[in-house]
Amino acid sequence: MKIFRVVFFIVILLSACAPAPEQQATLVATALTATADTWTKTPAPTLTFMPTDTSTPTLTFTPTDTLTPSITPSPTITPTPTFTFPTVTVNTQAHCRYGPSVAYLHAADLYAGDKGTVRGRYIYSKWLFIKFDKLDYFCWVAPSVVDVTGDISKINLTELNLQAIGSNQYGPPKNVTAVRDGDRVTVSWDQVMMTTDKGRGYFWELFVCQNGNYIWWTDSYSEQFTTSFTVKDEAGCSEPSQGQLYTVEKHGYSFPVDISWPAP
Repeated sequence: MKIFRVVFFIVILLSACAPAPEQQATLVATALTATADTWTKTPAPTLTFMPTDTSTPTLTFTPTDTLTPSITPSPTITPTPTFTFPTVTVNTQAHCRYGPSVAYLHAADLYAGDKGTVRGRYIYSKWLFIKFDKLDYFCWVAPSVVDVTGDISKINLTELNLQAIGSNQYGPPKNVTAVRDGDRVTVSWDQVMMTTDKGRGYFWELFVCQNGNYIWWTDSYSEQFTTSFTVKDEAGCSEPSQGQLYTVEKHGYSFPVDISWPAP
């Protein structure tokens, strides 16, 4: 629109002066050229591309809930009371033995005032298994020769292991027999040849029926030359009678020989 107005003005001006047609054409061309030279070229706008935001967003992780474990209360520990072994004091001179009767080997001499603790008792007798302070081993005593302080009923029963006492170099008796005559049973065997220094004879342990009672009975010979004994054994008990025989020397007992016991 601006160019059109300029050309229109020039045409009016020239018409007023009324030059010749050739002159008018030249003037118009000159005017257009001059006008064009005065135009201000507007530079094309520079497009500035703003980069898109390429930064990686920081992800905020919502922590998962951590379950707090329930607290299990610790059980209350109830202390176990310490067991105190009953104590004994010897009240008269006596023998301590390797078994719970007078038939067993002598283990030590005891004197009034000797002290110890009760560690066991026997199922078939009232003898006590004692650890005397003056000895480094255990042995058995009759309850009548000691004064006891404490409750022996809580003491465990103790089994015998005669082979644990020591080695027996002679072995058990041979050709052991048992013969019944009514309510009498006679047990016999061959002599075991032992030196006088070492020989301590023979020992037997029996379960026999007397007066309707099934009883535990022990006995011994202190020398090697007597090779039989007779015992009363009757009918009438629920358990069969039985017995075992040992050779005894000063170091200990042989393995036992089972006696083939005749029925009543």
